[in-house]
Amino acid sequence: MTEIKLMKGNEALAEAAIQAGCDAYFGYPITPQSEVLEYLAREMPKHGRVVMQAESEVASINMVYGAAGSGFRAMTSSSSPGISLMQEGISYIAGAELPCLIVNVNRAGPGLGTIQPGQGDYFQSTKGGGHGDYRMIVLAPASVQEMADHVFLGFDLADKYRNPVLMLSDGAIGQMMEKVAFKPYKKPDIDKSSWATTGKPKTRDRNYITSLHIQPEKMELHNLKLEEKFNQMREHEVRYEEYNTKEAEYLFVAYGLSARICQKAMDIARGKGIKIGLLRPITLFPYPYKRLAELAPQLKMVLSVELNSGQMIEDVRLGVNGKVPVEFFGRLGGMMPTPESIVHHLETLIMARNGN
Repeated sequence: MTEIKLMKGNEALAEAAIQAGCDAYFGYPITPQSEVLEYLAREMPKHGRVVMQAESEVASINMVYGAAGSGFRAMTSSSSPGISLMQEGISYIAGAELPCLIVNVNRAGPGLGTIQPGQGDYFQSTKGGGHGDYRMIVLAPASVQEMADHVFLGFDLADKYRNPVLMLSDGAIGQMMEKVAFKPYKKPDIDKSSWATTGKPKTRDRNYITSLHIQPEKMELHNLKLEEKFNQMREHEVRYEEYNTKEAEYLFVAYGLSARICQKAMDIARGKGIKIGLLRPITLFPYPYKRLAELAPQLKMVLSVELNSGQMIEDVRLGVNGKVPVEFFGRLGGMMPTPESIVHHLETLIMARNGN
């Protein structure tokens, strides 16, 4: 039976982690995601699972590294500057091909910024915030329901590709309360004995987990192996939603909280006779370039709506490949655009392009 609760996004995330069979959580408190650690510290021990408040974000990501290397489902969560501190460890985990879930409840920056929501961590999340050539599947929830759903999906994808998965949420979705349904879930029974450091039985050789390959020939082969895996992600794991795109002449592209606001803006604009649709990327990596390319020939303009100074717009431009103009609308510092302000900006751009 599906269980329905009224929960904060951060709490739904934490409850989903328990139901998804998370064995170990390591983290450090930082607003606006501290409820994740608080909820898990209260509830996880009831299930015989491990929760530890580490001395820092650097320590917590390396604890995740150790638990994942032993074959356990491990995760951490933080917010913007805390995720920045984890970047070296994330690169190590990706290089060592270990599955784990990392959650960023994005706050507005740069620096310490503010605890209000932002989307300024897009570049860091999608382009590889740490060193070296690595990628993570990046899931962008737009509701409390998806804060839960993406935990189950994230763990499963991490196991499938033996790679860290990042959930990029924000302070508003983490703090808002909505209904969330928890469907029955069975943790997949995955044989990790071929790589996990669980102790050496007599039936196999030792397992070694490392991202260090001194000889350049071996390092290149390892990088090529990783790139093949990332190409498989690009081929099979693109996720998005679209609304009113069939006959659209204009298109909003937005993710997460911005997409929710754009849904209302789309309704207002259509009420004024503007044929506009919405494309919401659910995976920010891999990005829905192909769908954007398919939509581009029918469009007069694309408007990328973000809570930053313009980051995802670069991927939007890559997707349409110069076939249609791409414009930008954004707010900064934790400020929220209203649907009306987005529609006004759209109307201004349309009039300018029509010479009015």
